[in-house]
Amino acid sequence: MDIKTLYDANINNITIAKNAFDRLYSAFGQHVESWQHEVADRLANSHWTGTASDHAQARIRFLGTELQSAKQELDLIGKALAKAAEQFALAQAHLVYALDDAKTAKLTVAPDGGITWDKEPSSPNYAGAGAETTAIAISNRITAALNEAAHADQEISARLNHLATNASDGTGLDAAAVAKDVAAETAREQIPPAGTDPNSVKKWWDGLTESEQQKFIHEHPDQVGNLDGVPAVARDQANRLNLAQARTDLQKQLGDLDKSEPPATIGTPYGVARNPEHIAWQAQHDVVQDKLKGLKAIQDRLDKPVTEQDPQPFLLKLDAAAPGGRAILALNNPDTADHVATFVPGTESKLAGVGGTMDKSKEMYRSAIQASPGSKVSTIAYVNYTAPQSARPAFTQPVPDAAYEGYAKDAEQNLYDFQSGLRATHQGSPSHNTIIGHSYGSTVVGYTMRDKGLPVDSVVFAGSPGVGVDKAGDLNVDLGKGTKMDPSKVYAVLGGDDSITDWTPDPFAPGNYNPAGDDYRLRFGRDPMNPAFGAQHLPSQNTDHDHYWNARTPSWKAFGQVIAGKPVA
Repeated sequence: MDIKTLYDANINNITIAKNAFDRLYSAFGQHVESWQHEVADRLANSHWTGTASDHAQARIRFLGTELQSAKQELDLIGKALAKAAEQFALAQAHLVYALDDAKTAKLTVAPDGGITWDKEPSSPNYAGAGAETTAIAISNRITAALNEAAHADQEISARLNHLATNASDGTGLDAAAVAKDVAAETAREQIPPAGTDPNSVKKWWDGLTESEQQKFIHEHPDQVGNLDGVPAVARDQANRLNLAQARTDLQKQLGDLDKSEPPATIGTPYGVARNPEHIAWQAQHDVVQDKLKGLKAIQDRLDKPVTEQDPQPFLLKLDAAAPGGRAILALNNPDTADHVATFVPGTESKLAGVGGTMDKSKEMYRSAIQASPGSKVSTIAYVNYTAPQSARPAFTQPVPDAAYEGYAKDAEQNLYDFQSGLRATHQGSPSHNTIIGHSYGSTVVGYTMRDKGLPVDSVVFAGSPGVGVDKAGDLNVDLGKGTKMDPSKVYAVLGGDDSITDWTPDPFAPGNYNPAGDDYRLRFGRDPMNPAFGAQHLPSQNTDHDHYWNARTPSWKAFGQVIAGKPVA
């Protein structure tokens, strides 16, 4: 596809052809109805019986099926032409706008797409000091428009050739073949449901034209933005729309709650007491405020100027309606990165605290860039599971949420799908992928590797209460193929001031505690720092539970080296 061909294309001719096929479809449909009424129905009601009647009626039914199949094929042709007209018109519009902007910027676009401009400041046609930057941007837009048109051309050609072949060889009269054609057309128009294999999602997405992709993004951003297997650029575009809508919805909820606040106290025979209705109202009010806090943190990060230390963010998931809220935000595009790291936080993580999780992710990005200058790194803040919200026993809750494994088991499928999606959408050679689990997040990572297998190259457990296995070699990379994790790529770190091991031993579980201390275990299995576990230990000095990511500390430096696939100093 070249500039002149797309610019001069008469899209109206496609619409004329589409309208002609629509008329043919309508007329053919009327003939099929007439045939059904005048031939098939009359024969069926003729009271004609016998062998000849049976053969004749079987043949009539067969012909009816063929006619209905032919009618469906004609309908598919009209729909294909309608989509082609829409797609070519959109590509042509993108090209025209780019060329108009080039003219306004005093840039000259050659037929082959090359762009030149007057560089003499004294000339009336001087394009200005920023001409080169503008030219690059417009050149990219022209290339995108041509690629969009070329993709549409390939799609419509393949579909029309297929339907033409069906018409010429009789396949278009076969009900089973036509059913497949209709199913394929329907599949293009339907977003795969959540939980669909990411590789299948990627295949579906790649089969769409750009205009179809944009239509899904703008009409169904909540589905596209959260679907593993859709590329990061598209998910980000959809989720930015979701973010704006979520903030509007939550602000309305907050306003409605403010208007309906019940009295804080009520009178009782024993005096003034807190109003139970106000207690419930306050809890709901706090949830909405917390979620708005998280959404603001995400918006602030998206609005931050892009620099070498603060790369472009990609919002890969947003679900403010989920309990606690969900969000996944990447720094840099993971689909084009050489090294990709996913950070899974632990107890108390939720949308309200996504800012802190993003900060840790950013520190790991900076450390990885330092460890491997010039490489493309993407680090991901993964707030995408219902985390336990209490870590220590209390009078009102003697057994905290973090003592239960159910949160980790419930998180397995989402984490597996997301990591599989990173592999499915990555461009070029496979990236070096690392997953880092902190605190209860390490339990989530360990359980998922044990029960599902995660397609990662290295794993880090920081301040862990156990990961569900007794040995590093029991972690799975691909459970279906029986592929185990290389223990040399399993890392553990525990700071000298991290108190996680003070409350996570479980002396009451049989076989889960050895008073001799030579095989100590925690709440969810053998301590990853236990030499018997077999993990590689990362330096940490006297770090406490929450500060492994402080800049320039030994653990900060080690995280970057692991992410970049470098030996740990």
